[in-house]
Amino acid sequence: MPQPTLSAERHSVRKPVRRKGLFPLYAMTVPFFLVAVLFHYVPLWGWSIAFLDYSPGIDLAEAKFVGLKYFERLFSGTSEFGLVLRNTLVLSFLHLLLSPVPVLLAIMITNLRSRLYGKIVQTVTSFPNFTSWIIVYSIFFSFFSIDDGMVNKLLYGKLHWIDEPSNLLADPSWTWWFMTLATLWKTAGWTAIIYISAIAGIDQEQYQAAEVDGANRFQQALHITIPGIMPTFTILLLINIGNMLNIGFEQYYVFHNALIHEKIEVIDTYTYRMGLVQNDFSYSTAAGIFKSLISVILLFSANFITKLTTGRSIM
Repeated sequence: MPQPTLSAERHSVRKPVRRKGLFPLYAMTVPFFLVAVLFHYVPLWGWSIAFLDYSPGIDLAEAKFVGLKYFERLFSGTSEFGLVLRNTLVLSFLHLLLSPVPVLLAIMITNLRSRLYGKIVQTVTSFPNFTSWIIVYSIFFSFFSIDDGMVNKLLYGKLHWIDEPSNLLADPSWTWWFMTLATLWKTAGWTAIIYISAIAGIDQEQYQAAEVDGANRFQQALHITIPGIMPTFTILLLINIGNMLNIGFEQYYVFHNALIHEKIEVIDTYTYRMGLVQNDFSYSTAAGIFKSLISVILLFSANFITKLTTGRSIM
């Protein structure tokens, strides 16, 4: 009778152990799966409102089916949605352009010779993430308001560098830059923590070998640190591309005023205004569905291109 080989014995022993060991792990994922289904997929039933002539207070079964009426209205000549979509895409693109800033901040913090000073810089730069947008707007208002703003008091009142006070918060030509810089100031330090953790995971022997070869700090950062954190940067970039149309609500709602309405209105504030303020729930739901579909398309497209070019992906 032939004796079983060593590989067959290992296979016969490991197979039941592997199944038995994986079952508790699968069981642990069940609650999270149910939570995801309950809070992310069950509410998708509300998307049916976009295809109905719905009014608050009536049952969905009683609402009249209108097909793609509200989706056609999104791109009609009487709709502001085209302008809103432009603002959202421009602001998202500006945020993507500045995505390397947290990387540079993380590299500078990790290269500081004084660890105490590095901790202070990291704390100071990450603190704005815990500040509400109301406080952020108050800070910008105290600096740039036309009456009591510190900038106008200095440039107009004392130095006389400008001929008249400037109202930058109500100047449409400054709106996109203000919102981009405000978002960067609030989130850069917190995002840098992720890159600092990625830098800590790089093999320190590479830096030691680079020092032996005579590489300075800039060369080490260029040839070791940046390639080492590139997978983390790629993943965060893909996530940001998928969220291009989902850039936030609070900051644009707080900074909004009538003078800059055409430059600061984004999809999230637009759906709020059309749905909850004007009670046009079907139209606002259609706008939200469009945003979700475009976000999914952007995410899969960026993931596909990144996988072809770099071999990295999140799916």
